[in-house]
Amino acid sequence: MAALALFCAALLAASALHKVLARARMIEATARLTGVSPVPAQLLLIHAGTLELVAAGCLLVPPLRTAGAVIAALVWAAYALALLRRRGETLDCGCDLAARSKPVSTALVLRAAGLAVLAAIVAVLPDAPFTLDAPFAAAGLLALYLGASELLAIPAPHWKPSLGKAA
Repeated sequence: MAALALFCAALLAASALHKVLARARMIEATARLTGVSPVPAQLLLIHAGTLELVAAGCLLVPPLRTAGAVIAALVWAAYALALLRRRGETLDCGCDLAARSKPVSTALVLRAAGLAVLAAIVAVLPDAPFTLDAPFAAAGLLALYLGASELLAIPAPHWKPSLGKAA
């Protein structure tokens, strides 16, 4: 199951990089999502990005994989709770690479909660060595995740109400 650890590490590292590259947008998104002013939001953003990088690094080192997975699960659970508090509101949550305001739906909350559960699963799985196929499987999972994120961003597809339209 090294592919799951690599997937989580890649997603965490990409998220931390996104926080650096789109800093102004992410500060605003953090402020709206958490309900704080921009200065504390910037500190929260730095803290979250640092935790993501630490978790990603730990996930790549087999003896530290459990610690990294626990940190990742806590970070993603915090994101899920912040999204749950804003469910139904329309905002740019910073969850995607593209800047777009959208309703915070149940599907977005479940995506973050699902990542927390996945990280918890990685934490309890026995350590497996990285094999040659693990990076390819992790890249495939990352592609599926990004594709699902794009599908969730579609404003009003006919199938979306079944995913938990924001109330």
